[in-house]
Amino acid sequence: MTIISRRTVLLASAVALAPRAAFAAPSRVTVHKDPGCGCCNGWVDHLRANGFAVKTINTKTLDAVKARLGVPKELAACHTAEISPYVVEGHVPALAIKKLLADKPHATGLAVPGMPQGSPGMGGTPEEYDVILFGKTERRVFGRYKADKAV
Repeated sequence: MTIISRRTVLLASAVALAPRAAFAAPSRVTVHKDPGCGCCNGWVDHLRANGFAVKTINTKTLDAVKARLGVPKELAACHTAEISPYVVEGHVPALAIKKLLADKPHATGLAVPGMPQGSPGMGGTPEEYDVILFGKTERRVFGRYKADKAV
């Protein structure tokens, strides 16, 4: 006769009821960046520290990558990433990317134009900045952040 412990029943219940996302592989991100850019490397480190699997592609033709992926010139920053099916431009916090992947809006992606001080990968005293959701027909503030935290 097999005796099942209370602990075994609780563990089996927790696994059965856990959301599938808890067991999902990390999201894969491909980052296109200039080979000499230090802040881009800092942003890649931020993504990895937040559970993303990152592949970097060093390129001197970032403008062509941005054009191919549909990044508007006024939203451009120093690196461009792909995380299927979205584009992520600039120093977007991992928290915003996770929200994008969970919400699944009909959009091209997210952007943080320029290089705000204190944003992920950037040094300096953190300042507040907007993360912009953009697409072919829409552009709006997706969230406001300071460093890597929503405000």
